[in-house]
Amino acid sequence: MRSRTEMMVDRLRDLQAGTPDIEASAVVSVDGLIMASSLPTGVDEDRISAMSAAMLSLGDRIADELNRGRLERVYISGANGIIVLMAVGDDAVLTVLARKSAKLGLIFLDARRAAEDLTRLL
Repeated sequence: MRSRTEMMVDRLRDLQAGTPDIEASAVVSVDGLIMASSLPTGVDEDRISAMSAAMLSLGDRIADELNRGRLERVYISGANGIIVLMAVGDDAVLTVLARKSAKLGLIFLDARRAAEDLTRLL
């Protein structure tokens, strides 16, 4: 029988295979620990996981403070691509790295579907 981590990694790989503009992804705990990843080699998973958890937490607090309702996602746009952070249940964060040219609506939709599937695996 496959472990929960293996099933999560499979779902991340499916996300990337189904959406070619998605280059990498990871699931991290809200404590900032890596749970499953499909990140490129050379990426410091520990740093990425800690920053992802902190960024989602900060976005959640800002949305609450400014009465924007429940946080759906944090979106970061850089010169070389985009990063989308999305809650996976109450205990984890999905981090998705996509190309600059990616269609945002598709990235958001596919990330949300993956987050829902990953929530069931937790």
